[in-house]
Amino acid sequence: MKILVACEESQEVCKAFRARGHEAYSCDIIEPSGGHPEWHILGDAVPFVNGQCRFKTMDGTTHSIDGKWDLLIAHPPCTYLTVTGNRSFSTERYGKKAEERWRKRVDAVVFFMLFAGADCDHIVIENPIGIMSTSYRKPDQIIQPWMFALEEYEKTEKSTCLWLKGLSKLKPLHEEKPEIAYKEWIDKNGKHKRQTLWYYQTRCLAHDERAKAASKTFPGIAKAMAEQWG
Repeated sequence: MKILVACEESQEVCKAFRARGHEAYSCDIIEPSGGHPEWHILGDAVPFVNGQCRFKTMDGTTHSIDGKWDLLIAHPPCTYLTVTGNRSFSTERYGKKAEERWRKRVDAVVFFMLFAGADCDHIVIENPIGIMSTSYRKPDQIIQPWMFALEEYEKTEKSTCLWLKGLSKLKPLHEEKPEIAYKEWIDKNGKHKRQTLWYYQTRCLAHDERAKAASKTFPGIAKAMAEQWG
């Protein structure tokens, strides 16, 4: 199979499909942290989503896709799509900053829909719970890392929506929810906080690293995608 994994710098999904012998490529506007530049298209994914294209991977090799991709997996940025930041869109409270966020949200919706409308028979779009459930349609499936956990740290919660075209829902590896590790603390405003240990450790990283860590697909989920859709 020829597979494009759009907006993926971690290469977690790309590597899972490569491990099963597929011709998978990751694509992102930043260099990959997954260690395989020879599988990475550095740049905007939009020109390639419909297949029938030529491109160079970071090792300088030119590749051709003569027809459609067999599978398109997209991880569009969720910064302006997730519901967790909805309060920052209040124009009454934040004025022009909120207006700018609304413009960026519109751009993010358009970008998301470019993948939904791609000329490909098998499409997966991944995003956290957010506005696309109403702006587009409800996701076909909502999964959690613990459902596919291979390592202890994957036994956590992170609701992930999957919009599917031409594919069956992922079958969980684990049906019973394990004991989830949580972290409790008092924030700078004196408010009591309780979040999963994975999320807490992620938010403690430097800002640039935090975004990468939060967007990375858990290995168990990536492996399940490759096994069940590949």
